[in-house]
Amino acid sequence: MSFFDTAYEGSPPWDLGRPQRAVVELAEAGRMVGSVLDVGCGTGEHALYLAERGHAVVGVDLSPRAIELAEAKARERGSPAVFEVWDALRVDELGRPFDTALDVGMFHTLTDEERPIYARSLWRALRERGQLFLLCWSESNDWGRGPRRVSQMELLGTFEAGWTVLSIEPASYESRLPESIHAWLMTAQREELLTP
Repeated sequence: MSFFDTAYEGSPPWDLGRPQRAVVELAEAGRMVGSVLDVGCGTGEHALYLAERGHAVVGVDLSPRAIELAEAKARERGSPAVFEVWDALRVDELGRPFDTALDVGMFHTLTDEERPIYARSLWRALRERGQLFLLCWSESNDWGRGPRRVSQMELLGTFEAGWTVLSIEPASYESRLPESIHAWLMTAQREELLTP
């Protein structure tokens, strides 16, 4: 059983039972458009929230337990959101293009080797001019518990080929941990050509 499957047997600190405020603010500002791919969707709160707002949403996560919980919520709420056990490094193989991609807390779990693979896969999964919204832990957090910290330069380096990074803004990553978590909220746009 993977770390994440084990975590979802209980209540992991990142699973709030509601969407992150940053995602709600993006949606209310009209920045989430068209069909949405929620990468690393966990138990589905962002996908379910966006589906309620009229988006066609597919949520993917590598953890079967997380997807099982997300599907149960969707049935309970009568939501049209679709959930799949799927590898984030292969989202281009889902067989359909998306207008928007959302990554809340997934990028900071990737290794250095996985990051460029992930960026290419997302590029292929999005329509031209589609946008990615990515919320991850920043290097402003103290070291100790929690995931890997991410710098702005790491984000810029990962989303260089085929992307225009429109903004990287300081944000908060909400959790059930006692301390406040500093995050980056990156907005990137898929451009026409993907160069090596």
